[in-house]
Amino acid sequence: MVCVVGNVATRPVYRELANGASARFRLAVTSRYWDREKSGWTDGHTNFFTVWANRALATNVGASVSVGDPVIVQGRLKVRTETRDGQSWTSADIDAVAIGHDLSRGTSAFRRPARESEQAGGAAGGRPEPSWESEPDDTAREPAQQSSEPAGVT
Repeated sequence: MVCVVGNVATRPVYRELANGASARFRLAVTSRYWDREKSGWTDGHTNFFTVWANRALATNVGASVSVGDPVIVQGRLKVRTETRDGQSWTSADIDAVAIGHDLSRGTSAFRRPARESEQAGGAAGGRPEPSWESEPDDTAREPAQQSSEPAGVT
């Protein structure tokens, strides 16, 4: 398993196949290093990977990923070498297990895809969404402590 951080280099190609959805795109990964002579960061060599996603991951990639997006890809690395017209070619593919936007370089809004039962008008699995907010315990606090002031962040 590898974890690779880079930018989406090509538009994801999405296909519906007999055994489920499939998507692929090229990922550009450029190493950066500190150049002492220039006293600054310098781009190094760029490696390109073909990222393959299947089933639900493929569907979500098709709806979420665009060219230029900074992403993190985790999956199985497959390196292949073949000979074409007398020349040796090496390619690196990643069978993705997880793909996400790199939040150190921007923001993202996560949305769960609608399930088939929700699209038909039913609730998810027939269960209501739980309430994760609890009511404040007003009886334990004195009136002077009930003023609503923004909390400080340090």
